[in-house]
Amino acid sequence: MDNVLFAFSLTLFAGLATGVGSLLAFLSKKFNPKFLAGALGFSAGVMIYVSFVEIFVKARDSLSIPFGETKGYWVTTIAFFGGIALIAIIDRLIPSYENPHEIGNINEPVDKASEQRLLRLGVFSALAIAIHNFPEGLATFMGALSDPTLGISIAVAIAIHNIPEGMAVSVPIYYATKSRKKAFWLSFASGIAEPLGALVGYFILKNFISDSTFGIVFAGVAGIMVYISLDELLPTAEEFGEHHIAIGGLIAGMLVMAISLLLFA
Repeated sequence: MDNVLFAFSLTLFAGLATGVGSLLAFLSKKFNPKFLAGALGFSAGVMIYVSFVEIFVKARDSLSIPFGETKGYWVTTIAFFGGIALIAIIDRLIPSYENPHEIGNINEPVDKASEQRLLRLGVFSALAIAIHNFPEGLATFMGALSDPTLGISIAVAIAIHNIPEGMAVSVPIYYATKSRKKAFWLSFASGIAEPLGALVGYFILKNFISDSTFGIVFAGVAGIMVYISLDELLPTAEEFGEHHIAIGGLIAGMLVMAISLLLFA
C-alpha cells in the first residue's frame, strides 16, 4: 500500500507541473526560453534513455517468464510499438491548432483574434492535454510501482515536459478573459488528468497483475515515452531555443540518467 501511495504522489507531482507552466507564462518577461529548451531536451534524454535501457529490458525480463526468451522478446517489441500507436492515434485525433504541441512562443505578441476563439483554443488545449496526460500518468505510476528510483526519474522528466503544456492552456485563456485566476485554474485542472490516469489504470489492472500484464504495460509505457520525447519534447525544445541547446540538454539528460542507474545498480 505504501508503494501505491508513493507512486500516486509522484504522479500527482508530475501532473501539477502544468500549474507551474501557467505561472511561468505570466512571468514571461523574466522568463528565459533557452533555459526551457535545455530543460525540455534534458527531459527527452532522461525519457529516451530510461525507456530503452531500463523499462524495455524490465518488460522483456517479465515477459520471458511466461512466454520464454524468444517469444517474450517478440511480445515486448509488439507491446512497445503498440504504446507508440496508442499515443500516436490520440495525437492524430486532436486537430493541430488545438494540439498541446502547437503552443507557439510565449514571448511573441498575440494578435487581436476574437476573444471567443482564444477562449475556445485554451479550453480545447486543456482537454487535449488532459487526454495526453492519461497515459503519461500511467507511465509514471507503473514506473514508481516497479522501482521507486525509476519512478522519480520518470516523474521529474514528465513534470518538466508538462510545463509548456501549462503555458499552452493559460496564455490563450488569459488573453481571452484577462483573468490570471481562470487561466491558472484551467491549466491546473488539465494536469489532474495525470493522477486520474494512474488511478484508473491501477484499478483496471490491479486484478490482472501478473508477469505478462506487467511486461506488456511496461513495454507499452516505454513506447509512449519515446513517442512523447520525439514528437513533443524535442520539437518544442527547438521551438523555444536553439538546436544545439536542445541536443545538449538531451545528451545531459541521458548522461544523468545513466549515472543514476549505475549508482543504484
